[in-house]
Amino acid sequence: MDISRDAPIGVFDSGVGGLTVLDELLVALPAEDFVYFGDTAFFPYGDKSPERLRERAIAISDWLLGHGVKLIVIACNTATAAALDHLQRACPVPVMGVMAPEAHAAVQTTRNRRVGLLATVATVDSGSYSRMVGAHDAGVEFTSVACPELAPAIQDGDPFGHEVADLVRGYVAPLREADVDTVILGCTHYPVVDKLLRRALPGVTLIKSGEELAREVAESLARRELLRGADREGEYSFACSGDPAQFATLGARFLQMPLGDVLQHDPEEG
Repeated sequence: MDISRDAPIGVFDSGVGGLTVLDELLVALPAEDFVYFGDTAFFPYGDKSPERLRERAIAISDWLLGHGVKLIVIACNTATAAALDHLQRACPVPVMGVMAPEAHAAVQTTRNRRVGLLATVATVDSGSYSRMVGAHDAGVEFTSVACPELAPAIQDGDPFGHEVADLVRGYVAPLREADVDTVILGCTHYPVVDKLLRRALPGVTLIKSGEELAREVAESLARRELLRGADREGEYSFACSGDPAQFATLGARFLQMPLGDVLQHDPEEG
């Protein structure tokens, strides 16, 4: 399959959390076009089975391929754990996920070789981060904390309210006890409450997926000679499986810029 450098980059997530990744991609690749899909009708992903998540990821990727994308970014840790390997084998374009760059960065960052993880139940249960960190440094002590309520509270409630602050304090307690000096934010919603996390984990380095992944996407496109010329400003479009008006409102808050018209689409309806 011939891939055009003028084609857009596809990005998908369970909801609006992946916009924290898109934000970094827009900064790192300002000349590129992007198509973003938020699977808000199926949110949250953290309580779904790996098999069901894989089916959903395949349907979304097929939809993105129908829009002629040249690379697909899985901007969701849970979907990356469940479907990355399958999509990389099945898709005719490169597929990149958020987990490997974070694991590598965490091992490079830690000073006391104690690394923590905050993530959804599905991501923690997959064991993917533990395996990736161990592959880089088998001597790292790794502490995982599942946070089933955090992403829904950030997306559906007040991300800066008392409920989220209380959840953050409770979820980070095991990491403080483990004396970690580096924590992977294993869900793309979590950078939204970066300040709450930094206050609850003083002196701890937070590893965020967007910054690391944007760097790898840029390098991957450059290697394949698929980068667009820098003499243009890229465009972006958005679609979701749930309420497009709600997505536009939430998305503008997450991305801190207007989203324009949002298409509503169920990827499993073809």
